[in-house]
Amino acid sequence: MLGAAICLGLQTAAADALAEMTPWATNEGGRMRIVTMPPEPDGTVRGALQIEPKDGWITYWKEPGEAGIPPQLTFSHESGITSQKMSYPVPKLITNGDVTDIGYDRAVAFPFALKLDNPTKAGQASQVLPLGAASIDVSAFIGICRNICIPFQAEFSLPMKAVRGTPVEEAMILNAASAALPSPPANDFAVTDYAMVKGGKVLRLTLRLPDSATAPPQVVVTGPEGHVLFESVDAKRQGHAYTLDMPVGKLPDNYDISGKRWGILATSGSRSMETSIVFD
Repeated sequence: MLGAAICLGLQTAAADALAEMTPWATNEGGRMRIVTMPPEPDGTVRGALQIEPKDGWITYWKEPGEAGIPPQLTFSHESGITSQKMSYPVPKLITNGDVTDIGYDRAVAFPFALKLDNPTKAGQASQVLPLGAASIDVSAFIGICRNICIPFQAEFSLPMKAVRGTPVEEAMILNAASAALPSPPANDFAVTDYAMVKGGKVLRLTLRLPDSATAPPQVVVTGPEGHVLFESVDAKRQGHAYTLDMPVGKLPDNYDISGKRWGILATSGSRSMETSIVFD
């Protein structure tokens, strides 16, 4: 883990595409690959970055905690991609000495979606068609850490071809990745109130917990990029209402919180909920 680890030099691997599932790129701490579905008629491409850390190693969430490297995908400028979005499965807090990371100590897949600017024409799904390019070049960059931390980069080439039918294995991987994502707020599990208190030094949250909640929830708040809250004090529960104070720490210089949107991820038992709050 970066805060208490020896950081080794960047390791890079290249992998040519094999159908819609690339070969694994490997390093000392684990391996990764990219899985995609064929382009849809409107140019949408669903995929996932799969990471499998070795036993004792971890990789990171979108905000890695006190140290670490979040997963990143960078696509070539020639790919004809007009938009892209990555989603993040529910992580866990991982403590190593005085350092707390937010990430995964098991195999994980990060779903993503792309939009191509030259989609497949309807009725031609059996043909191999150019979609801005015959393939998309993508660079994946992650951190994978134990007592040492190895920034891990791999280059992949993704075929952009239309095929007949649905690739079964790829679809199963992507469906499992989507199922591991947190849910949106629900009537029985949501943020019901929030405020900055104590001169803006503490974020006070109130959540409605589900009926099944028997233990305090794990709450992670993401603020400005690189700023994450996961420690709480003065937590109180009254029925379904759970209130906690989260010390904000030092925000960036000249940071104006008015109008800013912060993310909330709460986990209670087997349920996880992700939402956002906006400050007046």
